[in-house]
Parts: sequence; C-alpha cells; structure tokens
Amino acid sequence: MRQLCTGFIAASLLATVGTTSVQAADYESQPQVQAFIQQMANEHGFAQEQLHGLFTSVERKQSILDAISRPAERAKPWKDYRKIFITDQRIQRGVDFWKQHAVTLARAEQTYGVPAEVIVSIIGVETFYGRITGNFRVIDALSTLGFDYPPRADFFRKELREFLLLARDQQVNPLTLKGSYAGAMGMPQFMPSSYRAYAVDFDNDGHINIWSNPVDAIGSVANYFKVHGWQTGGAVVSRASVNGARVDEGLTQGLDPVKNVGELAELGWQNQDGLAADLPITAFRLEGAEGNEYWMGQKNFYVITRYNRSVMYAMAVHQLSQEIRRARGGQ
Repeated sequence: MRQLCTGFIAASLLATVGTTSVQAADYESQPQVQAFIQQMANEHGFAQEQLHGLFTSVERKQSILDAISRPAERAKPWKDYRKIFITDQRIQRGVDFWKQHAVTLARAEQTYGVPAEVIVSIIGVETFYGRITGNFRVIDALSTLGFDYPPRADFFRKELREFLLLARDQQVNPLTLKGSYAGAMGMPQFMPSSYRAYAVDFDNDGHINIWSNPVDAIGSVANYFKVHGWQTGGAVVSRASVNGARVDEGLTQGLDPVKNVGELAELGWQNQDGLAADLPITAFRLEGAEGNEYWMGQKNFYVITRYNRSVMYAMAVHQLSQEIRRARGGQ
C-alpha cells in the first residue's frame, strides 16, 4: 500500500509556502521531473502530491552548471598537486583532530581495521576536517545536474533518488541538507548512494549525521574502506626503481591492476620491499619535484582510489596520513 512520504516533506512545504520563486516552480512543471516523481511514487511509495510540492521549492542553480561544465584546467603535475594537501597547516590540524577524537578513532580502527591516520587524512583532504563541506542545498545540486546537465543526468538522477530515500530514512528535511555543487555531503563528502550504503550510526543515537557529528563521520569513512576491501596491516605503496627500454609498458592504464610484481620485474621495475611476485600492482609514474617517480600501488592503494578515482588523490591521502602520524609522534 502506498504511504505518504514521512512528515519532513509536509513540514518543509508549510515553511516555504509563498516563498518559492518562478525559477523554482519551473522544475515541478517539467515533464522529466513529472516522470521522476511518478517513478518515485511507483517504486518507492512516495506520495506524488508531496513530491510535487517539494519540487516547487527546488531551485535550478546556474552556478552549479557553470562549475561542472567549466573546461577542465590543465592537470597539475604531482609536484604541484601535492603542495595543495601536504601542508604544515593541514598536518597540524590533522594532529589536532586526532587528539580531539582519539577515543573514537581508536574504536574505529579496532572495529574496521583501518588506521586512524588514514581516516583522519580522508576527512582532512575532503573538507579540511569538516571546515569546508559545501554551501549548496543538496537537492538543488542533484536536481540541477539531474535535469539540466545531459552528460551525466542519469547518474545525478540516481543520486537524487538516493537522497530522497535517505532523507525519508533519517527523518530529515531534504530542503535543509547542504553539500558540494555535485551533491557530496558532510565531513567525508559522501554522495547519497554512498551514504545509504556505507554511512553508519557510530555513536548509536539512532541517526546518521555526517554533517556535524565527527563520530558518525569517522565510523562511516572506516566502514567505507572496510567494505571496499581494506587489508588491515597491509602496505599502500612501494617506491620502485626502473631501468631499461620497456619500463613504460608496465604502467597501468586506468586504476585496476593488470600486472603483478613478477611481470613488472621483467619490464625493468624493482622494489626494495620484498613484494611477492604474484602480488597484483597498480603501477604508475608521477612528476615529482626531483623528476619522475615510479610507484607500485598495492591493494590498500586501490581501495583509496575507490573513494576518488585518481592516483594523485590516493597518493595525497596516503602521504598526508604518514605526515600526520609522524607529527603526532607515531603514537
């Protein structure tokens, strides 16, 4: 039996009656939005009249379309990218965050097997430890991209569906939650689908709050890594020395490992860590401050790329985590 979507939508509509703009009202009348509402009613039991009312308050944001459509800037080389995240201030704030939440981080490490410094580093890279989480209403971001950005409309409509489901599950007003221009949310910048799949109520208060509750944010990051295959006690990367004419043949195209240590050795790759010959490797080259660097990413490196599918992102997270642990005295 179809049920009314829980009271947060009705309450939000009462609060916004008479204040919606023409721009906002245009969304509710769009055929593709009408079809989306019908789908949500048929497949998930939402009341159509309440969703119609909700979308009269949703706003199309040109600034979001500008941000996602802006021609990509020239990719920074590693020597410049690294400077963005491996800074004295970010390291010290990471140490402070660890000290402030030491008990929670220790419990997360014990529960999920993910080192505290890795959890801290993710939150540090994503939002500077919760200081920069985004000022766009999530529903505006996902609707703008889902209905007005054809290249990735299907992806963002799926995330909009997941967002409405999580708002209903958590009994929160979908018009109040804020995030990035792409709809990433809270201290760890989870997309709605990641929130529903991996976010946890780590303080057991009956709600999952990754926006302002660092306990839930810490537990959620650790759970994300655990589910994606983090190997407790495993290494992340090994520096490689290379020589010969076939070195570039060893470089991984994409992120999924396609060669192992033994196969790379035949192409001129060597490491000093005694890695097993049959160990799958993501092999990559970075433009460092002192020239090219060659690295062998192991399973845990690959897991970090599940958070953000970028070799440089994963290296920034790893190296920041190491610097934070070092600055904290290796405790």
